[in-house]
Amino acid sequence: MKLNKQLAQAIVKRTMQIIPNSVNVMDENGVIIASGDPSRLGQHHSGAVLALRKNQLIEIDEKLLRQWNLKEAHQEIKQGINIPITYLGENIGVIGVSGFPSQVRHYAELVKMAAELMVEQSAQLEKERWQSRYKEEFILSLAKGELSIEQIKHKASFFQLPINQSYVACLIKLNDTTAEELEALLSHFAHYYPHILTAVVNLQNILFLQPLDSQFATSKKQLWQHYIPSKLQQHNYKISVGICVSTLIEIPFSYHTAQQTLKYAEQHHLKKQVLLFEDYKFPTLLADFAQTWQAKELLAPVSQLIKKDEKHFLFKTMQQYFFSNCDLAHASKKLFIHPNTLRYRLDKIEQITSLSFNKIDERVILYLGALLLK
Repeated sequence: MKLNKQLAQAIVKRTMQIIPNSVNVMDENGVIIASGDPSRLGQHHSGAVLALRKNQLIEIDEKLLRQWNLKEAHQEIKQGINIPITYLGENIGVIGVSGFPSQVRHYAELVKMAAELMVEQSAQLEKERWQSRYKEEFILSLAKGELSIEQIKHKASFFQLPINQSYVACLIKLNDTTAEELEALLSHFAHYYPHILTAVVNLQNILFLQPLDSQFATSKKQLWQHYIPSKLQQHNYKISVGICVSTLIEIPFSYHTAQQTLKYAEQHHLKKQVLLFEDYKFPTLLADFAQTWQAKELLAPVSQLIKKDEKHFLFKTMQQYFFSNCDLAHASKKLFIHPNTLRYRLDKIEQITSLSFNKIDERVILYLGALLLK
């Protein structure tokens, strides 16, 4: 632990609110790094050096100044008391109170105690920040599948996380957000949901791992929206909920399904704010397949339809037809067209693709194209 200028200045400010005298803080070399008198910053303080060397309180009075034989002593060193600041039994600096020793002597232990309490608080906060960063790195590495089982067990033990706890990975994507708003959201989670494991993926995406029990219903979309504080509700955001897993080791699978669900929603411009993997399981699981040469070959007829259908009327009609479970009446209402118009469009689709809605294998190809192509 070392005294930095920021902490030293905070000590000066706090102690000078307690006592009426000017206060100096010197580092482990006796250099003034904070002072109620800014003109003294950077000066080498002989009284502090002596206090560190003898590891005791040093009173500087007129007699001591004359002994040091310093002609300009009143400019370099003022009368007062200097006392070492310790942390974990080690001297890390000196705090000095300017004034006649007889008048400031009773302040010495008070300012020492105040300074050391602030040092301990700063050290504790730094420890918590370090642990928080280390924990966040662990969560990200865990979710991305970068850790071995032994590493997961070791780090889970360090953070006192049970291995056999059920979790679900969720991604919150905030559009047009600022770093301050992102920090506010993380603080919101830390304060109201300390049991949830969170990590920043990037400026727009936050990952959180929700521990599950038998009473937690992942299917309730309203539940997920409650995690977003009211101040951020105005933002265009999405919450993507992955598959539930029974152990910490399986988190990468849950994270991947949340990622793929969000990716599918963005590619197809879905307007829903809460996206459950269970609702988009089929296209999400086939998302990687869609990029293969096998998929391009299989879906070539539907790709041909998209090329010839410049305004995508036919393709969107096919999508709505399948999304309506091949119910002509329901699909017609959703498309605001007459059932006969829908039949005409479906016939047109068959002509262009050379595929039939009445043949099961060809219908599957059309359905996959409606799900995976855009």
